[in-house]
Amino acid sequence: MNILEAIESRRSIKSYDPHHVMPEADLARLMELAKLTPSSFNMQNYRFVLARDKELRRQIRAVAWDQAQVTDASLLVILCADLNAHCENPPRYWAHAPKEVQDALVPALTPFYEGKPQLIRDEAMRSTGLAGMTLMLAARGLGYDSCPMVGFDPAAVAGLIQLPADHVVSFMVAIGKPTQSIWPRGERLPDREVVFTNQFPKR
Repeated sequence: MNILEAIESRRSIKSYDPHHVMPEADLARLMELAKLTPSSFNMQNYRFVLARDKELRRQIRAVAWDQAQVTDASLLVILCADLNAHCENPPRYWAHAPKEVQDALVPALTPFYEGKPQLIRDEAMRSTGLAGMTLMLAARGLGYDSCPMVGFDPAAVAGLIQLPADHVVSFMVAIGKPTQSIWPRGERLPDREVVFTNQFPKR
């Protein structure tokens, strides 16, 4: 399946085969692809928590509106972000680059975010959003379906996964094999409402 087919065929699936077990090779490939997600300054501030323990899944489901995909999907990934990634040994993010690139980017990273909590959180949401989409498209390419989820108590989930204080929960992605036929895709909004050239029209 090419990337265009993956984009066109990806849907948010709610019903999964609870007996399907994802092969370790598929899981490793998913993570390998998800880690290719771009991030500001290449700081890779996204974190993937793989909820694989059945009891943990049951507890997460209890604080996620009792949504069946939490426990039934082959894999549940909790997308989180490290809010201090900008000051955690920045040179490692550009160790592969030519010295002139390192000299320009490494000193700029920490000051760009330092003392700007809103920007730091915004970057966390951007990075995890990109990572989640990469993860879902990668899953589709490997023959799986997925569902992004925000219907849960983030504080409760943070407690269950022992989230560090300097991290934040963004959203979850359920991945697995569907058990029901897919509904027709909802109509997309017309271009006039979502696509603009140069500027928004005056109101």
